[in-house]
Amino acid sequence: MSLPPLLRDLRLPAIGAPLFIVSNPMLVIEQCKAGIVGSFPALNARPEPVLEEWLARIATELGAWQRAHPDAKVAPYAVNQIVHSSNVRLRHDVDACVKFRVPIMITSLRAPDLVVEAAHAYGGLVFHDVTNIAHAKRALQAGVDGLILVCTGAGGHAGRLSPFALVREVREFYDGTIILSGAIASGDAILAAQALGADLAYIGTRFIASKEANAPDAYKQMLVDSKAEDIVYTNLFTGVHGNYLRASIAAAGLDPDNLPTADKSQMNFGSSSSRREKAWRDIWGAGQGAGQIHDVPTTAEIVARLEREYRAARERLRI
Repeated sequence: MSLPPLLRDLRLPAIGAPLFIVSNPMLVIEQCKAGIVGSFPALNARPEPVLEEWLARIATELGAWQRAHPDAKVAPYAVNQIVHSSNVRLRHDVDACVKFRVPIMITSLRAPDLVVEAAHAYGGLVFHDVTNIAHAKRALQAGVDGLILVCTGAGGHAGRLSPFALVREVREFYDGTIILSGAIASGDAILAAQALGADLAYIGTRFIASKEANAPDAYKQMLVDSKAEDIVYTNLFTGVHGNYLRASIAAAGLDPDNLPTADKSQMNFGSSSSRREKAWRDIWGAGQGAGQIHDVPTTAEIVARLEREYRAARERLRI
């Protein structure tokens, strides 16, 4: 196992996952100031010119914070790129990230050859989302710097495999950086991810229920009120299987227990669908870690709790 030098001095071995619509500069900045990698989807910055405004703000505010707190562990940030034919902004958004020398790009869906070439030209890192072995091997052929294993229970577009299976199978042929996603909402789970063989934990749902997240109060409260059994796995809303809050599906007038199957060839991400209800605006994504969320604190407090839990777990196991 190995970590790039950029990620060897984090407060916690964790990345705040990019959350469609929800992640904004404020959330990313607070995650990085707290000592974990913060990230956002490029498509959250709308219209296109807003992306450069966000990148400038993040770089400026993090730089100022680091100068004012020279001993603080300020983490790098990441931008998520959707590598798919439906994303007509991909080239524009990658070019913006190159201009600002974004430290990390996180890629999703198809193999990220274009993004890898662009990021490596200035020394940036690329981590790619995968849900199975075939996708992992294809991403490695593209030259990515690490794999994000999106396992069962993760929020949004989750895979079907247990982390106990996928991490060990990937480790049979890959000794580079592995980031594990799937119902990680506590410091104990971060340590467990490392015990499995991952280098970093990927945490999304826990940060939706934060003060800084760009999510409706009703969404945050629904997370507080939900348990793991309230998560529904379906491909209806985007053409790709994902996990969503049962109550949000019901609120849209649908039966969570009798959802039809979508045609994967008609994949979309909520912006161009003709459906009345849209992911992620109306149908709210969440992972099975929702049952561990009981309040809506600041991002700084979430990270502080995670650190306390992580250290307590290490002490309990005497690591």
